[in-house]
Amino acid sequence: MWILSFLPNAIFHWIVGLGVLAILSSIFLAFIPLVRQYKIPVKYAGIALLAIGIFFEGAIFDNEAWVARVKEMEAKVAKAEEESKEANAKIDARVNNRVTQLVEKRRVIKQYIDREIVKYDNTCNIPKEFIEAHNKAAKK
Repeated sequence: MWILSFLPNAIFHWIVGLGVLAILSSIFLAFIPLVRQYKIPVKYAGIALLAIGIFFEGAIFDNEAWVARVKEMEAKVAKAEEESKEANAKIDARVNNRVTQLVEKRRVIKQYIDREIVKYDNTCNIPKEFIEAHNKAAKK
């Protein structure tokens, strides 16, 4: 409720207290002859104040419950972000390792091709090993 953000909670505690006090004082007003006529209006005002105060006490309780839930979820999100960073670091390390392995494998295959092509350069026959090496180099 927007009113809870403007007014301090103590005001609503006071409203409940005033409502209870008004209801109790209406009981005692019946015994005083000069103010006996104010018994019913004081009683109804006390009931109204008590109802409004209890309503806002419930709103305060609900608001505090939601604030606690929000803080709990923020803590969970922060924890999940930390776990995500750790998982991303592990994945990045594994990807970098795999890329390094692939680059090294391609380099070795290219050296093998360069070394073997010199043997068969004059004859124009394409050996089976060369074709297999070429196919391996083409794979990712």
